[in-house]
Amino acid sequence: MTGLAARLLRHRAGPAAATLLALVAGVLILVAMGTLVESGLRFRAEPRLWATADVVVANRTVSHTFKEFGDTTTSTVALPEGGTVDAAVVDRIRQVPGVAAVAGDDAVVIGSPAALGHGWDTYAFTGRRIAAGAAPRADDEVLVDTRFGVAPGDRIDLVVGGVGRSYLVSGTTETGTAAVFFTDAQAARLSAHPGRVDAISVRMVPGADVGAVREVASAAGATTYAGNDRGNVEQSENQAAQTLLVTAGSAFGGYVVLLIVFVVAGTIGLSVRHRRRDLALLRAVAATPGQVRRMLIAEAALLALVGSAVGGPAGLLAARWVHGELVERGFVPASFPMAGGLFAVPAAVGTAVLVAVLAALVAARRVTGIKPIEALGEIAVEPRRSGRVRLIAGVLTLAAAGTSGAFTLGAGGSTGALAGAAGMLYLFVIAVALLAPRINAYAARLLTPLLPRVWRVSGYLAAANLRANAQGMATVLTALVLSVGFGGSVWFLQTNLERQTTTQSSAGTLAERVVVAPGGLPADAAREIRELTGVRAATGVRRTQVVVRALGGIEPVGAQSVDPAGVTSTMDLAVRAGNLTDLRAGTVAVSATQASSSGWDVGDRAELWLGDGTPVTLDVIAIYGRGLGFGDVTLAAETVAGHTAANTTDEVLVSAGPEADTALATWSAGRPGTEVLDAATRTRLISTDLALGAWLNRLLIGVMVGYAALAAATTMVMAALARRRELALLQLVGVTRRQIRAMVQAEQAGLLGTAVLIGATIAALTLSAIVNGLTGSPIPYVPPLGGVAVLGGTTLLALATTVWPVRRLLSAPPIDNIGVKE
Repeated sequence: MTGLAARLLRHRAGPAAATLLALVAGVLILVAMGTLVESGLRFRAEPRLWATADVVVANRTVSHTFKEFGDTTTSTVALPEGGTVDAAVVDRIRQVPGVAAVAGDDAVVIGSPAALGHGWDTYAFTGRRIAAGAAPRADDEVLVDTRFGVAPGDRIDLVVGGVGRSYLVSGTTETGTAAVFFTDAQAARLSAHPGRVDAISVRMVPGADVGAVREVASAAGATTYAGNDRGNVEQSENQAAQTLLVTAGSAFGGYVVLLIVFVVAGTIGLSVRHRRRDLALLRAVAATPGQVRRMLIAEAALLALVGSAVGGPAGLLAARWVHGELVERGFVPASFPMAGGLFAVPAAVGTAVLVAVLAALVAARRVTGIKPIEALGEIAVEPRRSGRVRLIAGVLTLAAAGTSGAFTLGAGGSTGALAGAAGMLYLFVIAVALLAPRINAYAARLLTPLLPRVWRVSGYLAAANLRANAQGMATVLTALVLSVGFGGSVWFLQTNLERQTTTQSSAGTLAERVVVAPGGLPADAAREIRELTGVRAATGVRRTQVVVRALGGIEPVGAQSVDPAGVTSTMDLAVRAGNLTDLRAGTVAVSATQASSSGWDVGDRAELWLGDGTPVTLDVIAIYGRGLGFGDVTLAAETVAGHTAANTTDEVLVSAGPEADTALATWSAGRPGTEVLDAATRTRLISTDLALGAWLNRLLIGVMVGYAALAAATTMVMAALARRRELALLQLVGVTRRQIRAMVQAEQAGLLGTAVLIGATIAALTLSAIVNGLTGSPIPYVPPLGGVAVLGGTTLLALATTVWPVRRLLSAPPIDNIGVKE
């Protein structure tokens, strides 16, 4: 059957090309996404700082155990601020038998140039030698990595804790990372969390058991890391990149798999449907159902393999381009290696083949399930309606979509809203696919009196065609709805998030001026600015994250710590309950979405973890509405003091009159790099940063929307080319070419109007669910030009992919087309 399948494909170039194009694009996207995921999963960081340590003790994650459906489940997330360990654990480990050397590394975050500082004891575990110069002996001396481009005897300016200091370079070394080594005493003074260390490196006597070290670490709430895990603990930037690649690639790769199922199943199903006459003839001349099925499976498998041969290499090239863009835009370090697709390519090929074969099996079910003598009669006319099983499945899926929408509208938090909305979109599209024949039939009845008034005879023919071909046009309707649904919902998702974030931040910022610095500002900057002439209020703001309980586990959410003094004069969080003036140590204010998600109300006790993993129980004193602009959790600066990686303030919001400009300029001049911005400039910078950060989302969303549009285009071209005999017959009975073209336009107007109405409704419901879940407002924002682009683009796509093939068919003599099916 393989040889017969190959010959048949050559004689049906149109449907084969459409299916092949869908498979090539699908494999390309899957390979690119799969390569990102594979790169993240296969990444193993080589230890640099702790190269000669046998064990590293650190606290990098927080876990929460809970019961779900009677089973005990543990949820673990990485700590946003890295986590620390009690410095006393260093002495306890030193006393463990078999420990040869131990050092506590109290990492110092250097704001400018971006680097990490360490005490000199840690250098002994790098296994490196000083390239030039000597070790630092005084508190104003440092040993630096050669990548800084300085030599022994030079001076280097470092910003630590928002304060700039000049250091003498005592020597240089090659550690493979941006590292600076202070004296141990100086590193302790610069620590953002006195009495605690970032990690503990341990070297054991050969043959010694590390079990005792593990017990000491466990008793202190820390974890021991050995082997390559030492590097994973050390290289936080690579860990962040690894998480990004795995999360983004997996999420969007899964969505693309579902899209491929829709597209490939639709094209193969439509191709088989349009070949019912040929397949029925094979049945009538004694071909068995098994032979027909094997032939169709062979055709689908051949197309999938050819598509994989083209899409696989193209996907690897696309993955390489994406990697370059991720590095250039700062998402991934340049040193992060990309995998060669060893597992991604076979997985993508296997997925494509499996989807194609299953689609062929499903499509062949009806044509092989009837008796040979009935086969030719079966294809003479279209079935008047779809089966009852399909109707029941469609109604149940529609009900599930509505339930998902109700859940999303009532759920709080970004994770629940986005997950519920994505599920809602797919469920609606599946429901439309199942109910499409009945939707087409109902729409045709509604359009029957309207189309003849506009297109006269051609409109009458179009209405009759829509009624008679409701089953056959189901795939076309689904493809159009898919295109409009994705284009109108997922495409505008990022726009809504950015717009809401910028709008909330701008509306909630009461301060006229904002003080910022590249390496951060000192923790007491707000207090100093508050004392300047003309300043009414000054609020220091540091952005961080906290970990909260969520549906199905725990998750990090955006937070800010603020200096409570005069905070209501510099920012308006749109408080809905409680009072922000009550904010102090031991209290917390939360956004309305977070309060709804966590079940908190004013006066409740909120249990959460700070960014370094410290568990706290805080009194909820206020619930506010501007969570996107200011974070879902607002804490007093005193609450997070000592629990962040750096003891700095990101910005200071200043409420002051014009008379304060001179004082602010003088204060900033004494701190190089410090700038005083107006509120409008700050809003523009936030908008720019959001756009840069959303680049990857926009790329992946664009791929999904583009693939959905490709599905619609190929489906409609196939449907149009399959009308050879129908159009030829109309010409032979006296219908003019002009009337046929008008008939096709009338059909497309009716079908497109139905698809746009349904697709726009799905898009509106999905967007409303997302926006409501994140902001509490059920009305989404759709850019006017964006809406016109989606609707206009869909209209042009439908017309171009239908009118052009029909014109091509009409250019041939009808007698040449009357004897063929496609």
